[in-house]
Amino acid sequence: MDRSAEFGRWKTQSLSKADLSRKGSVDEGAVEVVELLNSRDEFFTTSSCAGRILLLDGMAALNGTTSDAVLKFEPFILHVQCRTLQDAQLLHSVAVDSGFRNSGITVGKRGKTMLAVRSTHGLEVPLSHKGKLMVTEEYIEFLLTIANKKMEENKKRIGRFYNCLQHAMEREAISNPCSRIKEKNNPRFTHKNERNQGKRHDLPATQDSEKELAEDGGLELTATLFQGDD
Repeated sequence: MDRSAEFGRWKTQSLSKADLSRKGSVDEGAVEVVELLNSRDEFFTTSSCAGRILLLDGMAALNGTTSDAVLKFEPFILHVQCRTLQDAQLLHSVAVDSGFRNSGITVGKRGKTMLAVRSTHGLEVPLSHKGKLMVTEEYIEFLLTIANKKMEENKKRIGRFYNCLQHAMEREAISNPCSRIKEKNNPRFTHKNERNQGKRHDLPATQDSEKELAEDGGLELTATLFQGDD
């Protein structure tokens, strides 16, 4: 089986899987990017998270339990399997230009090429230790203000990524007429069947994608490096 056909088989299998995430669907903030990528022959998404603010161990940790509480902001993250390294490099360039400067490409021994879209503007601050609050409530409010600002910036970066991705695909279509988007006249893909396809398989972006690549013998590359023969 040639690489293109094998990639098509991987994509079909991935998109047909049930969404096993707790939410059961793609985050609203990421759905347009997911649908746009999945509409292309060169890509399909395997996991995503639009970003979140959370308090690990819950508020109870701030009320005298023996737990440690940590306030976290986790920015947008997206894992995309790409048909070729060249396709991954194009997507990597779009991600970096959009503000996701911690993005990276991983190539596995079996030929799987994965792009992780990541940024560095996360936040993780310990608030209590063994049930003892280590900061003031005023400082917690300050941290929440910062976390909310980071979330707003996160949303802007997702928007830039979506717009830059559209433009990159349009330029590619001009230079390569054989490359096409399924919905030529409506890049937002509002047809119900396309939207459901995007929601059906995408899992939360945890360590699962990295684990799969590690089992595949993955090697992370920059956008300018190439791996030798498998």
